[in-house]
Amino acid sequence: MRAIGAALATLLLIGCSSTSSLPDFTASGYLADRGTVRIWRKNENNQPDRILTVYSPFERGQVETTDYDWQQGKLTAITRQIEGEHPETVTLRFDSHGNLNFMQRQRDNRREAVSEESVALLQFDAQRMLDLSQSLLMGRVFMTQGHWQADGAIKTCSGQVKQPVFDDPSRQLILNEQARSKTPVSVAWLDAPEGTQLILVQTQDVCANEPKEADF
Repeated sequence: MRAIGAALATLLLIGCSSTSSLPDFTASGYLADRGTVRIWRKNENNQPDRILTVYSPFERGQVETTDYDWQQGKLTAITRQIEGEHPETVTLRFDSHGNLNFMQRQRDNRREAVSEESVALLQFDAQRMLDLSQSLLMGRVFMTQGHWQADGAIKTCSGQVKQPVFDDPSRQLILNEQARSKTPVSVAWLDAPEGTQLILVQTQDVCANEPKEADF
């Protein structure tokens, strides 16, 4: 698990390079300080077209989904949705010159203003996620999701059966979660040249909301 994290840190120091040899639609992710970030990305003509990120906290908390859109390398829209007791949606749109031409925050079904600080932070996050996803793909760090099976295999959301090699603490984490669930638990993991890393275990079905390339 530490090997992948160390490799990512090295890539971030090196900077970005071409990902033209990769598929246009990819999935990756990483472990943050307090949760898991899963990233789906689509490129068009070797430029970012859309990035979708889902932040899931380790402890009970708000799941945060953010959609970033680009056209010809320029950021055109950001939509952030926060689940929980007080759901919130923030939508920003930008013109071809990068100027903000629409903004809206809806919280508890009420419309509220979006501060300049919030707009700047969301723009910063868009660039940060673009750079992070670029670095992950440079390092050939790819994510797979699926359901844990009784024999220790995982049936992926695409229907394949895989047997990733997890370390003992990760495997025990899955078994403990499965023992509390009546249905197969969902898992997400990373595969990289440095090894395999479990990043998510939950009872909610990850496949129900996994983006598909045809609809992305």
